[in-house]
Amino acid sequence: MIFLYNDYRAQGIIKMKNKIEFIPIGVIRSPFKDIAGMPIQASLSGGVCGTVEIYPEFVEGLKSLDGFSHIYLIYNFHLSDGYSLEVKPFLDDAVHGVFATRAPKRPNHIGVSVVELMRIENSILHIKNVDIIDGTPLLDIKPYVRKFDCIETRKEGWLSGKTGSLNEHYSDDRFGK
Repeated sequence: MIFLYNDYRAQGIIKMKNKIEFIPIGVIRSPFKDIAGMPIQASLSGGVCGTVEIYPEFVEGLKSLDGFSHIYLIYNFHLSDGYSLEVKPFLDDAVHGVFATRAPKRPNHIGVSVVELMRIENSILHIKNVDIIDGTPLLDIKPYVRKFDCIETRKEGWLSGKTGSLNEHYSDDRFGK
């Protein structure tokens, strides 16, 4: 894939000439058949288990992954249609910019979840703490490394004071098609 924006950077203009394309490396399986009622974050899933089916041509890339307890799943919000630059997120009644939220109706429909990796059997990853709808295309996997990824924050924006009752919040149809 070639990006043709470097010449424009010098002029202060960023312009993409090519489309960026991804190919799924697998599919995520979960008990969630519908968006409504899903946990709004993986850490709130209450231990819900699922699997990730890696396509045969990508299985070799799983080597050494079993040494990690947690992984990032990077996936496509395949049920999202279009996007909104301003959204009303699950934890607030006010409207916020989509980039200040984790809403699925985004310009590029990319989702990220940190899940617990229980075990790997051939091309199947058994995972825990799933907040992803069944049949979601998987784009990539990265190991979660506490020393790299656990950063103490100073500000939490509009979420300050709103995360105390997270276990009472579930997905609804506000971001449906």
